[in-house]
Amino acid sequence: MPLYPVESEGNNLLSEKVDQMMEWSSRRSVVRMNGDKFRRFVKAPPRNYSVIVMFTALQPQRQCSVCRQANEEYQVLANSWRYSSAFSNKLFFTVVDYDEGADVFQQLNMNSAPTFMHFPAKGKPKRADTFDLQRIGFASEQLAKWIADRTDVQIRVFRPPNYSGTIALALLVSLVGGLLYLRRNNLEFIYNKTGWAMAALCVVFAMTSGQMWNHIRGPPYAHKNPQNGQVSYIHGSSQAQFVAESHIILLLNAAITMGMVLLNEAATSKGDVGKRRIICLVGLGLVVFFFSFLLSIFRSKYHGYPYSFLIK
Repeated sequence: MPLYPVESEGNNLLSEKVDQMMEWSSRRSVVRMNGDKFRRFVKAPPRNYSVIVMFTALQPQRQCSVCRQANEEYQVLANSWRYSSAFSNKLFFTVVDYDEGADVFQQLNMNSAPTFMHFPAKGKPKRADTFDLQRIGFASEQLAKWIADRTDVQIRVFRPPNYSGTIALALLVSLVGGLLYLRRNNLEFIYNKTGWAMAALCVVFAMTSGQMWNHIRGPPYAHKNPQNGQVSYIHGSSQAQFVAESHIILLLNAAITMGMVLLNEAATSKGDVGKRRIICLVGLGLVVFFFSFLLSIFRSKYHGYPYSFLIK
C-alpha cells in the first residue's frame, strides 16, 4: 500500500522537471545551468529525457576563442532542433559555463573546454557519450550525427542565410570585370604563364595543406592546455589537425617548391656560373631544411614512423 504514494510522488517530480525544461527551452534553445540546476535536472533521477551538455568557458577573461566558435555551432544545432517539427521533450540542449558551475567541472574531473557530453535518459554516460571533438571537430552537422547515434533523434541542421560568400564572389567578379575593361586594349597579361602558374600553385598549396578538411570538419585553430597554458599548433593524432597546422604545412610546401624552382633555374639558365652556383645552394638549402621540418611533423603525427632527416 505505501508504494502508491511514492510512485505518484515520483511521477509528479518527473512531470515538474519536464515542464520546467520545456519552459526554459521555449525561451532559449540552449538552457544555461549552474551547479544546482545541473545536479537536479541532468544528474538526479527521475528523468525520461536525454540531455546534451556543452561544458565551456565563454567569459572574456578565459580567452577561449575555440569555446566561442564551438558555441556558435552549438546554437545553430539547438535552434535547428527547437524549431523543427520533430521537437519534443525527449531531448534538451544545455550549457554549463566554468564561471557559473566550476563545481560541476570538478565533480566530473573535467580540465578542458569545450567538451560535449550526452546524459542518457537511463543509466550513466558511457565513453561514447563524450563527443570526440579533437578528432571530428565541432561542426553542427557532426554534432547532429553523434546525437543521432546516441539518442536516435534525427536533427536536420538549418543554418541562417549567410550572404558573405555571395557578396565576396560578386566583388571578385566586379574587380576582374573592371580590370579587363580598363585593360581592354592590351590583354596580353591574360597569357602570362607565370601568373597562371602562381595561381595554380596557390590552389595546390591550399588543397594539400588540408584547407578543405578544415572547412568540412571545423577544427579549432590551436589547442591551449588548461593546466600549463602551453599552446599546441600541431595535433598529436594522424586523424585530426588544427587550422594553424594547415597554415604551417602550406608555408613549408611553399618553401620546398621555391627551392625546387631555384634548383631548376640554376640548372637551365645561361647566366654567370658563380651566380648559378649561389642559386643552386640556396635552393638546395630550402629543400633540405624545410623538407626535414615537414618530415618531422609527419613523424610526430604518425607514431612509429621510422624515417627522419636532419630534424627529429
